[in-house]
Amino acid sequence: MTDAEIPRRPEGGRMRPEGARAVKPRDAATIILVRRDAAKPRVLMGKRNSGHDFMPNLWVFPGGRIDRADFRAPHATDLRPEVAAKFDRHIKLRRGQALALAAIRETFEEAGLLLAKKAPPRPGVGPWREFLAQGALADLEAMEIIARAVTPPMLAKRFDTWFLMADAERLISLDRQPDCGELEEIAWVDFDDALGLELPMVTRTMIKEAVLRLDDPERPSPYMRFGVKGHKVAHL
Repeated sequence: MTDAEIPRRPEGGRMRPEGARAVKPRDAATIILVRRDAAKPRVLMGKRNSGHDFMPNLWVFPGGRIDRADFRAPHATDLRPEVAAKFDRHIKLRRGQALALAAIRETFEEAGLLLAKKAPPRPGVGPWREFLAQGALADLEAMEIIARAVTPPMLAKRFDTWFLMADAERLISLDRQPDCGELEEIAWVDFDDALGLELPMVTRTMIKEAVLRLDDPERPSPYMRFGVKGHKVAHL
């Protein structure tokens, strides 16, 4: 079976070839940025380019997989104690912090927005070079954990994704940085309108979860694992 013959799920993920073993999920993180300066809260959504082999043309939150550089990236603030404790109950805290930094870095790379504190520009290497050159250091304190979800085993690409949420007022600016942004377009839309976009299943689920979280900040964070016989939901 060629790559072109591999069937695709509606949300755009390639199915793994028949008989092949399930691939190990890669660690990833994403941020649900909420803007509260209008009558109704709005969330940042970005449209993926048609050239992507994973979820092309769909609207998603900015985010991506962890990079080795995320383990040593400088930051202006630390994770809040309750957020650090939640990471530490399930994975090593060092990896949890790196995941949060990955989400901030990817938000800059994909949407051109800096969830950060202003700081003197400093040299950097690898994927953090452009971020640090903006005169910014990541603001880990801004984030809370919403949920965790693992991609179904029947897909050719799998991710173990932590969904984080932060207020847009913690951004250095609401203006997209010039020459930044891998997403085809970005938009601030209220949650009802967001549900009307073309979304991956997990993104649709997380929009609904975010709405519930805004009403009840103490709501438990779901941990969703999808299998061939359905999905399991626990709590973090």
